Parts: sequence; C-alpha cells; structure tokens
Amino acid sequence: MALNIPGLVSLSVFFTLTLATGIWASWKSKKDQQNRNPTEMAIVGGRNINVFIGLFTATATWVGGAYINGTAEIVYLPSKGLLWVQAPVGFAFSLVIGGFFFVNPMRSKNYVTVMDPVQESYGNVMGSLLFIPPLLGEVFWFAAILASLGATMRVILDIGGSLAIIVSACTVILYTLLGGLYSVAYTDVIQLVFITLSLASPWVCIPFALVNSATESIYYTATHQSYQDPWIGKIEKQYLGRWLDDFFYLVLGSIPWQTYFQRMLSAASPGQARFISYLSGLGCFLMAIPSVLIGAVAASTDWNQTSYGLPSPLKRGESAMILPLVLHYLCPAYISIAGLGAIAAAAMSSADSSLLSAGSMFAHNIYRKILRKKATETEVLWAMRTSMLVFGAGAACLAFYSSSVYDLWFLSGELVYALLFPQLCCALFVPSTNTYGSAAGFLVGLLLRLLAGEPALSIPPIICYPACSLVNGTYSQLFPFKTFTVLLILGTIVAVSYLAAVLFQRNLLPHRWDV
Repeated sequence: MALNIPGLVSLSVFFTLTLATGIWASWKSKKDQQNRNPTEMAIVGGRNINVFIGLFTATATWVGGAYINGTAEIVYLPSKGLLWVQAPVGFAFSLVIGGFFFVNPMRSKNYVTVMDPVQESYGNVMGSLLFIPPLLGEVFWFAAILASLGATMRVILDIGGSLAIIVSACTVILYTLLGGLYSVAYTDVIQLVFITLSLASPWVCIPFALVNSATESIYYTATHQSYQDPWIGKIEKQYLGRWLDDFFYLVLGSIPWQTYFQRMLSAASPGQARFISYLSGLGCFLMAIPSVLIGAVAASTDWNQTSYGLPSPLKRGESAMILPLVLHYLCPAYISIAGLGAIAAAAMSSADSSLLSAGSMFAHNIYRKILRKKATETEVLWAMRTSMLVFGAGAACLAFYSSSVYDLWFLSGELVYALLFPQLCCALFVPSTNTYGSAAGFLVGLLLRLLAGEPALSIPPIICYPACSLVNGTYSQLFPFKTFTVLLILGTIVAVSYLAAVLFQRNLLPHRWDV
C-alpha cells in the first residue's frame, strides 16, 4: 500500500488546528489568571470552566481512542459480542454516581486533586503510597493511547507507527505544558467535534459501511450465524461472576481518577459540577453507538470480497484494529480519512488528560506537600511542567511496547479500584477512620490483588477463589474477586480504625503514636 498523501495532509491539518487551539487557550489562561493563583489556574482552570466547556471536556476525557476502538473490537469478537460491551453503560453509571455522591463533598471543600481528602485524612505517608497506582495508571494509559494511535495510522496512512507516536506525543506535551487545564479543555472541544462529525454523524462513515456489498444485514447477523457467531453475543452462566466484577470495576473503579475530578473541581459551583457529570455520562453512552455499529458491520462482512482478503482480521490477530480496518476497506478513501481524524481526536482527548492529571498530582500532592512545603507558586508550576515532560517522554518510550503497556495499564487500573476507591470513600464519608485503618487496608488490598494473579502478565494466582479454572495452561478467576477485595478493604479500614481509636482511648497505646 502506498503512502496516503490526502490522509497525511488531513491529519496534519488536524494536528495543526489542535496545537493552535491549545496555544490560544494558553494565551487566554494567562490573560485570565491576573490576581489568581497560577497553579490553581493550571490544574483546575481557576474554577471558572463554564458548563459548555466542562461538558465537552468531561465527555472527551472518557471517549478516548481505546474507548471507540475497544467497543468496536468487543462487538466484533465471536467470543464476546455486544453483551460484553460494558464500558459505555459502566462509564455512564460511573459519571452519574460520581456526580450524585462524590462531586459535592469534593467541590464544596475546594480540593485540587483526588488525593487531597486522602492526604488530609491519613497523612503524607499514606498519600504518597496511594499516589503510586494512579500515577502508573495515567502514564501507562498515555502510552497505550499513543500505541493505539500509531497502529491506526500505520493501517490507514501506511506510515511508521513510531513517527505517529512521536508526533502525537510532542503535540500533546507542548500544548498541555503551555496552558494546563485551559488548553486541555478547549482542545477537547475541537476533538469531540471531530469525533462527532467524522464518526458519529449519520451522513459520513456508518452508511457507507452498512451498505457495502460485502456486508450482510446487521439485523440478521445479530442473532443468526453468518461469517461468524452472532454479534449480539452471550453471557454463559459460569462467566456471570466475571461479567459482574468487570461491570462494577468500570462503574466504581472509574471514579477515583484525577482525570474525572479535574473536570468536576474546575466547575464554577458544586451544582454545575454535578450537572456536567450527569450530562457527560449520557454523552459517553451516545458516543459508543457508532463503534457498536462498526463492530457489527465487521462481524457481518465477507472479507474475501474486499481488498483485505482472507484470512479475516480475527484469524490474522488484527481484531484490535477492526475500526480502522472497516473504515479503510469498506468506506471510500475520503471517508476513511475522516474516520482517522475521529480516532486521532479521541486519542489525543484522553492523552492530554492523563498527562495533566499525572503532573497535577505530583506537583500538588508530592512536591508541594512533601518535598518542598515552602515552595512558591511559580516553583510548584515549574515542578508540574517538568514532571509532565518526564512522564510524557516516558510514556512515549513505553508506547513502542504496546501489548505489555495495555496489560500494565489494566493491572494499575485494578489497583486504583482496589486500593484508592475504598480509601477515598472512607476519607469522604467515614471521618472516624484513621491512618492505621488506611495502612491496614492498603496492605490487605495490595496482597489480595497481587496474590490473585494476572493472566495477561503471566502471573499465576496464589489465591484461587471459587470457580477458578485452568484453561490452556492459564488460570482464570471467574469469581468477582476485585469487588470482593474492595468490600474487604472497606471493612478492614473501618475495623482497624475503630480498634486503634479504642486502644488510644484506653491508653493501651502511647499517644505519640496517634498519627
């Protein structure tokens, strides 16, 4: 396949427009930050982000490259199907629950990061330990997004994936360094418009794929065997526990992330923050529909009738690229270029959020509160910029190892669910808990999660929960152990905190140990 010159030009225009928007937003933030805290301007936009911008940036943060690519892939896979597409509903519920329970206590106390209530309740030592999983999660997520974008450009433009990774990383790092949340929020508007117009609009991508001569009716193939199993999928009884575990992980595990709270804490009031959270949940759900249709089209296509030929993407191990493959082989060239713009926009809208989140938590919770307690605002701001540069460069290097990066991100995301979510709940809603309970919960959660194993990283389980099975030499935990671990940690934090309080009250422990 020859170099796709029109696609390359189109993508160059998109990158230039995004960078220009980011630079303009940086200029706007500097103009607006007079008589305001510069660090707070960079992290939470001076708490002056309006509802329109807030809705766009909150939705774009979740509707990333992995979201639209992954949704299409799961619908396409014969072993999964639509019933296993949990992210759209899971994220929607997560944003609604977050808005209903978590936004008000966080925004009303003017916190800056998700780590603030944890650090305030349990001290700097626990704060620094609990900072590690979300930091790793943000860096691995940034790397995974870049890897996905590189692979997509290789398919459609026939350029080296490494070049795409480097250009994307440099663009994101530059405008995020310049303008902080303002740049990220305003570029999110541009990126979400690109996604909507080029992928979701009914007059662009979807009709061409649906009416292609190589594609059967998706209404028929939803429930009937055609070129592969029906794309509606099924949930077998023995996998129900895992399905529920994954669903709760998406719903509850998506809450304790700085990317989410950064948007909510930037709103002008708690009421506006809740409104943004609710509406962005609806937006996330709606933005998954085009990907579902594209996955259904892929499952209904005779690939031998296309220039792609046989074997199918499934047998070639290219299921993860099914969305760009459908755009490239089932749509006209100019349509596939528009679709590439959507994928690039989705990738960058999540990548900049991850980079800003990692830098914000390091500068505010580690540098300011632990390393340099007397640091000036300018010093903290430069610490944030330096850390973003380091994290961004590290993520770009990791992006060249795409498969392992995704696996590491999944593991770090599960650690955030197991370790940080119970701690955040207790810090906000159970004020009687203390550092001893937090430390006990951290140790119990870390041990339980790691001892449960991780098949993707070839880590065998030490603890085999009920329904644990050995398939093709790999252990699979079918019991909802992630959610079980979260509940156990919640109980541990409360119980050990109560025990420690009683021991101090009865003078069985010296008061100098009361931290």
